[in-house]
Amino acid sequence: MMKMIYPGQTIGIIGGGQLGRMMAVAAKEAGFKIAVLEPTMDSPCGQVADIRIVAPYDDEAALEELAEVSDVITYEFENIDYEGLKRLTEIAYVPQGAELVRITQNRVTEKAAIVEAGCPVAPYIVAHTYEELAEKIEEVGFPCIVKTARGGYDGKGQQLLKSKEDLSMAKELLEHSVCIAEGFVPFTKEISVIVQRNGNGDTCCLPVGENIHVNHILHETIVPARIEGKTAALAEKEAAKIADYLNLVGTLAVEMFVLEDGEIVINELAPRPHNSGHYSIEACNISQFTQHIRAVCGWPLRKPKLWASTIMVNVLGQHVMPLTNSISKYPDWSIHLYGKAEAKVNRKMGHVTIMTEDVNTTLQQIEDSGIWSEQKEK
Repeated sequence: MMKMIYPGQTIGIIGGGQLGRMMAVAAKEAGFKIAVLEPTMDSPCGQVADIRIVAPYDDEAALEELAEVSDVITYEFENIDYEGLKRLTEIAYVPQGAELVRITQNRVTEKAAIVEAGCPVAPYIVAHTYEELAEKIEEVGFPCIVKTARGGYDGKGQQLLKSKEDLSMAKELLEHSVCIAEGFVPFTKEISVIVQRNGNGDTCCLPVGENIHVNHILHETIVPARIEGKTAALAEKEAAKIADYLNLVGTLAVEMFVLEDGEIVINELAPRPHNSGHYSIEACNISQFTQHIRAVCGWPLRKPKLWASTIMVNVLGQHVMPLTNSISKYPDWSIHLYGKAEAKVNRKMGHVTIMTEDVNTTLQQIEDSGIWSEQKEK
């Protein structure tokens, strides 16, 4: 049985971004206190926290301070220092452990874990040098995508190779990192399943979301995903398999490709609440953030229910002004802005959630609003 954390106790969060902020808001609803460790002073999570520890994530003294003030510790992003997190598990209660972060920080260990869990992935090879890549590339063929083992997100650290002539384009990536090369999968849609599990093994999945990217950054999530029922059931089954294999406590986002025949291939994992699950704040009987807090605090999980079809749209830096100027026109839009100081181009500043009776009409309304037209031109 896992330890129960009760209202009035303190939840420590490593990372002060928007995911931490939304976790904190969900926790405060139930009366928890929040401590946050984050290098910047006025972080999105710091703005709503009770205790702010401003220091780098690998600062030992700061981690000790977080351990001292917290009854349970969670994290909001996966690129935290694994060694630091491991040491923290020895002096504090971190129900998620450090192993999940170690596995998902590196595409090589992540892919191996997905395969070991018995789930389908695109054909791939691991290359430590450019020479090794050139030698093995025929195993996956062209087109393929070369990705750095560590640190890539929103399309960074990736290179598409269309033919043998493009091989040298991957040289720079291999100078910095071990890489994997994945065979290109002819998919029809990208979907994600947010699976959440507590220490007793209770597991719940949020309704499957369909993700639309622009310039490698998530633009919209449409729920329910426009896929067949059997594909949705398969997606949830595979996500739960991975969660069990990893002994998950908390949240895991599983990104997948849907193939022509309705089968799926697992693309990536993120061991935390995920951008594609933000819709759940308004559209479900429990949000991914409330469920995450319940999972790490040892509470029973609630089976998620979707109230209505929903579209979540990301708000990047260039969209903040046009959105703000349009507030009076769209009473049905739920607007979330994360409290980030500077609206930089392509920086995630917030999101909008729209519950709807007709997805196509709402997609057209989003298009016609003109708010998001700028990112198409980039």
